[in-house]
Amino acid sequence: MDLVAPVVVEPLKRRRCSECRQGPLERMIVEFNAPVCLDCADLGHLVFLRRGNTALTRRAREASSLWAVVVRHNRRRTRYERQGLLVEEAALARAETACLADAEARARRRARDAARRAERDVEVTAALEAEILRLFPSCPAGRAADIAAHAAQKGSGRVGRTAAGRALDRGAVTAAVRAAVRHIDTEYDSLLMRGVPRHQARTRVAPAIETVLRAWRRA
Repeated sequence: MDLVAPVVVEPLKRRRCSECRQGPLERMIVEFNAPVCLDCADLGHLVFLRRGNTALTRRAREASSLWAVVVRHNRRRTRYERQGLLVEEAALARAETACLADAEARARRRARDAARRAERDVEVTAALEAEILRLFPSCPAGRAADIAAHAAQKGSGRVGRTAAGRALDRGAVTAAVRAAVRHIDTEYDSLLMRGVPRHQARTRVAPAIETVLRAWRRA
């Protein structure tokens, strides 16, 4: 059988209960076109749950044997809009406990995932460093470590974060080394600062880069 929840209105004007004459009313129901306070409507024991948390709302509604929808009229849009629910206090407490357990579980899962990603990043960086030293055995160990760490930096979009880089593709690894040499061992950056176009600057420093790479390739 379909359930029909009571509708509770947040009035825009000051209203008094047609039965007990209490007011002004924060919330009311309408019976026979007359306002009735929540106590007289046997809804006064319920607590308000503002809309916004879908999981909490669903759980509180399911746990509450009696609940009501709270609405307010939007004059600009000329329609009633839902503000939240009235639910049993015990039901809300159970729903909050369940949602808190879910949040803790999600936090633990995020922590585990972050630890696995960090471990994977360390593995990728170490493998990249080893491959750099294999291709360029005379590359100083400290430089190889720096190049690997830079290329594999998370979120950088650099070679070490690409599929080719993670697969230790020879061309990708060499490109990472060449880029490091370009910036550190040549005048490339100073050329850019002097306004030399990028492609021209690369052409001018290319011989210096190849000199360094040839030296590093020697066992």
